[in-house]
Amino acid sequence: MRQNRNPGAMTGIALLLPITLSTMAIVLLAPVLPGILAEFSGVPGHEYWVPMILTIPALCIALFSTLAGLLGDVFGRRRLLVASFVIYAIVGVAPVFLRDLGAILVSRVGVGIAEALIMVLSTTMIGDYFHGAARDKWLAAQTAFASVSALLFFNIGGQLGNFGWRTPFWVYLSALLMLALVLCFTWEPKAAAAQDGGAAAAGQAPARGWAGFPWARMLLILAITVYGAIFFYTVQIQASAGLAVLGVTNPARAGFLTSIASIGVPLGTFIYSRIGRWPVQRLLVIEFGFLAVGFLLMGRAETTGAFVVGCFINQLGAGLLLPTLLVWAMSLLAFEVRGRGAGMWQSAFALGQFLSPVVVTFAATHAGGLQNAFAVMSGGAVAGLVVLLLCASRIARVGDIDEAGLKVGVHG
Repeated sequence: MRQNRNPGAMTGIALLLPITLSTMAIVLLAPVLPGILAEFSGVPGHEYWVPMILTIPALCIALFSTLAGLLGDVFGRRRLLVASFVIYAIVGVAPVFLRDLGAILVSRVGVGIAEALIMVLSTTMIGDYFHGAARDKWLAAQTAFASVSALLFFNIGGQLGNFGWRTPFWVYLSALLMLALVLCFTWEPKAAAAQDGGAAAAGQAPARGWAGFPWARMLLILAITVYGAIFFYTVQIQASAGLAVLGVTNPARAGFLTSIASIGVPLGTFIYSRIGRWPVQRLLVIEFGFLAVGFLLMGRAETTGAFVVGCFINQLGAGLLLPTLLVWAMSLLAFEVRGRGAGMWQSAFALGQFLSPVVVTFAATHAGGLQNAFAVMSGGAVAGLVVLLLCASRIARVGDIDEAGLKVGVHG
């Protein structure tokens, strides 16, 4: 493959679409969860095991993303990405034919491992192919696209669920269409390394160790990512329960109101595309401020409208936060270690997703209910904002230099 190819819009789209596969794992199946529970009602502990069909992939992303990135650094991103699409399609559609709950859970572990590879490698390749503002644009677009696809998959899952709970699993074959795009519009990203310097630019094998990895800077970003992801997923997971407290018990209406509030995420991403070159500490303060105000309104809301407004403001901050953290992390990573760095970031974000319901449940138990828990989360966001202000100079230093050693202000 020629080494002087320039990535175009179709290259970006080919690497943007795979982000939807992680959303698919949970959202597509949520409408048919009652049907799966009924199918395996005779299995001891089914009330615990069946929901894991939805959640196991996210746990696998948290556990295996760093390894996925390391494998991409050592063996090449594209070839592993191609293989991952094939594995995802096979294990994803497997529950259509499987009759044993244990076998279905094993297939979901396979989905999670394939997801970890796909998400990390596609994100890494965006960092390989694109630079500067173009990189920021495509990385930020992942956030908006994932949010919009969640609304689409929820409706697809519900419609297909009318034909039985196994029917939505056929949608996993869409990974093969994404595979076709990757085969047509991407190549093994070695030429991009020439802009990063190092052994890979000289045609040498990728680094197998961790030499040159920006540990101190990445650990700071990872800590903020775990903390921020807990807030990011709170509305998406808890909004329906919060609406139920206010008397909205119809699932369709709750889903509709939540989808309205979730528009804040792509809108926040759009705003980021306009202000993403601001100093990173300023962005983080604004984002945690939005989260805090949103949670406070949710916790004090006495009407459905006020609650949805709080959710929207919260999601606006969330839509700004995710691309800020992802672009910030990717801007620090040289080609030789970009895969493992992207994997560590993805693991941190998935860990926050896993912890989010645990934190909210703990807060609700000790604060006297879910709405009080939202007020506690507001305090947590304010605490994060205060820490960011106190550490502003440190954060500024972390955001000053990209992987080529160039002064960039905030991002690559």
